[in-house]
Amino acid sequence: MGQKINPLGFRLGTTQNHHSFWFAQPKNYSEGLQEDKKIRNCIKNYIQKNRKKGSNRKIEADSSSEVITHIEIQKEIDTIHVIIHIGFPNLLKKKGAIEELEKDLQKEVNSVNQRLNIAIEKVKEPYRQPNILAEYIAFQLKNRVSFRKAMKKAIELTKKADIKGVKIKIAGRLAGKEIARAECIKKGRLPLQTIRAKIDYCCYPIRTIYGVLGVKIWIFVEEE
Repeated sequence: MGQKINPLGFRLGTTQNHHSFWFAQPKNYSEGLQEDKKIRNCIKNYIQKNRKKGSNRKIEADSSSEVITHIEIQKEIDTIHVIIHIGFPNLLKKKGAIEELEKDLQKEVNSVNQRLNIAIEKVKEPYRQPNILAEYIAFQLKNRVSFRKAMKKAIELTKKADIKGVKIKIAGRLAGKEIARAECIKKGRLPLQTIRAKIDYCCYPIRTIYGVLGVKIWIFVEEE
């Protein structure tokens, strides 16, 4: 079972926490869920729109590489708290960036009686997050780097973080071949069936000139 199911949903309530904290009546639940999706999409679109294009710099040196790991939303009666966990928060630290983002969110949410409170939290170990590694692989593949070289380099970056195992899988038209296939690389342990094992996971699409590639990354952080 642990091999097939999403590792995050499988561990929800044990080693994995919820990213939305609020209460609603059953008839209003769908509205709150759609509001959360609008908030997350608006923040991601803002980051992509304002991201500088530095195509010949690596992600660890590129100050414009804003990679969001996850977004927490906490709703109160008159306030919506949005906590953005990000790997390299240089863009959002610029003067007026938070105010501009708040205005965009206010227009998207259309909540007159609720005020928005946005907070930025930098991830302590960026290369411990699968989203950041997936963004790095996407950056390399879009620049025509070999997919095997990109995967090996991503695993080397995890050495900077204290993890016990990592697995990267890429599927699609690799290297422009007409027949799609999947390639996988693994290092260390990855106990997917152990619920007490804290495993981070992400599924990331990469749009290349040959088509869409899919990247899946599993990271075994620790065992509780």
